[in-house]
Amino acid sequence: MPGRQGGGGGRRWLTLVSGLVECLCFAGLVFGWASLVFVLKEDGYFNDGHLNTTGANNSVFRDDSDLDGQFSMVFTVASFLNNFFMLLIGPVFDHFGTMAARLLAISLYTTGTLMVAFSTAATARVLFPALSFMSIGGMLFLVTNMQGYPQVRGCSRAASLFFCPPKVGNLFGSHRSTIITLYNGAFDSSSAVFLIIKVLHEHGVSLRSSFLFMSSCSIIHLLRTFFLLPKTHIPHPLPENYTYGLSCGKSGSSSKDGAWRSGDTGGHNSIPFQPENELQSQSSEERDPSFRSCVLSWFFLGHLVWFSLLQVQHYLFIGTLNPTLTRLAHGDHSLVSRYTNAFAIAQLCGVLCAPWNGLIMDRNKGKQRAPGETEKEADLRSSALSLFTTSLLCLLFSVCASIPVLPLQYLTFSLQVASRSFLYGGNAAFISIAFPGHHFGKLYGLVMCLSAVVSLLQYLCSALVKGPFHGDPLYVNMGLTVAVLLTFSHSLHVFLRTKRPRQTLSHGPSSLSTSLF
Repeated sequence: MPGRQGGGGGRRWLTLVSGLVECLCFAGLVFGWASLVFVLKEDGYFNDGHLNTTGANNSVFRDDSDLDGQFSMVFTVASFLNNFFMLLIGPVFDHFGTMAARLLAISLYTTGTLMVAFSTAATARVLFPALSFMSIGGMLFLVTNMQGYPQVRGCSRAASLFFCPPKVGNLFGSHRSTIITLYNGAFDSSSAVFLIIKVLHEHGVSLRSSFLFMSSCSIIHLLRTFFLLPKTHIPHPLPENYTYGLSCGKSGSSSKDGAWRSGDTGGHNSIPFQPENELQSQSSEERDPSFRSCVLSWFFLGHLVWFSLLQVQHYLFIGTLNPTLTRLAHGDHSLVSRYTNAFAIAQLCGVLCAPWNGLIMDRNKGKQRAPGETEKEADLRSSALSLFTTSLLCLLFSVCASIPVLPLQYLTFSLQVASRSFLYGGNAAFISIAFPGHHFGKLYGLVMCLSAVVSLLQYLCSALVKGPFHGDPLYVNMGLTVAVLLTFSHSLHVFLRTKRPRQTLSHGPSSLSTSLF
């Protein structure tokens, strides 16, 4: 439908490709923390007061226990704020629009990279705000690239980024699902950027030079903001002859979501776009469960536990990877470097793993359903398999991470990437299926916010390993593995609820939503 593709073919493709590159190179850098820690250790960050220790045979070796605790805390704070601010990003983005949100993202991101660039071993604590600013700015980059329409009443566009048709996807009609999985995968893969910084550092490029270059890339973000993205939002479905960017002002007065030029009269009047969902009747919303009943439902509580436990496993693994590899390699610097590189390279495969969960979720699309079965019931049944697969991947990942065999970590890295790719897309997709649409933004933000609080357990786990367990993470890993086993109950619960007698589930979406609580 070329007539409905906004901004011209060249601009649409440039918007798509540049957005993909932006997410791939800048959005999720914080998850490449293990590679950056390697560089920071070499430059002496947090190194004061505990450089050397004398062993029993008078040999001198490096004691990194306190050092690793400081680095773990930096990542803990950044990952916590990365999730917690999802509750605040939605209202800011919805109220002020794309341009304001991106200017905020660029300011935070540039400030963070400049703080790292001009930091030294003596000012190592500046890493706490620096990495947090980069994390929040990167999330805003993803949000502004993944904004979706239509927006149901009460649903935050920013919170919808993992399942709604993406902003750029709105320009490509039938390919929206493909584009959203690419953007999610690019976000996962962007953690490999810190590997490039590590390799450059090993070849003589200073940390300051690398981060100054990253700061200078803010010019690219500004150009995209003004020329390749709208001031507010891209509508869906796309109006005829829709344009965006600075050029939209040349075609006449622009509407809230860009410019829609009237081709029938030849005039320059702008016709504001009104999403269809704004016309939904109030009576349909009244039949749906209230927000309070959703939050207090077993579905929501089970999903919150499922997501929080799996996420803390990933956060702890990333935050403690460097000391774990150092212990398994018996302090061999070259081995630690090699495995750190392997982990970062594995992250690049996130862009390849992400679409598979979508295939599982959509496997019943277009197929004939059982008599009386609604589309929502079929989607919920498909989500049970997705939840189970995610838990299974994370269980295998947790078991491999618990086995103290260095070569086995190659398999651990692969399972970590696959399970993490499944986790985030499946989280939002399940919420969008299981609960009324007009509660999605609030429920999604609440899950991310509460899971951020649970993610603080990673620092407690690190403290246990460092203190009572004397550097041996075996018991902590066993406890996390048991916690992952508990998450299978969520997929089982969802599956059993979809197998309830047909008469309680076959009266449409509203009755389905009510029957689930």
